[in-house]
Amino acid sequence: MWLVQRKKKVEHTFKKIKQTVSYASEVTAFVEKGKLRKITGVKTKELMLWLSVVEVYVPEALLDKVTFKTGTGLSDTFDAPAFALGE
Repeated sequence: MWLVQRKKKVEHTFKKIKQTVSYASEVTAFVEKGKLRKITGVKTKELMLWLSVVEVYVPEALLDKVTFKTGTGLSDTFDAPAFALGE
């Protein structure tokens, strides 16, 4: 997947989980069933640091959960409805 947007970057806060994410002007990823891997151009703010998100997946056993993995090996799982349109 390759996404190019006109703006330099976009920041968005997911209110239900209180997470801020930054999307670069170019975002890429390899798409597999239930997974985005080798993501570039996406960062999440943890405390005062911006960490690159390198993988996002939905485990087949927990379809109502989404797990995000950073380049440092940290991961966090959230309820999928927090990412619904309009949230």
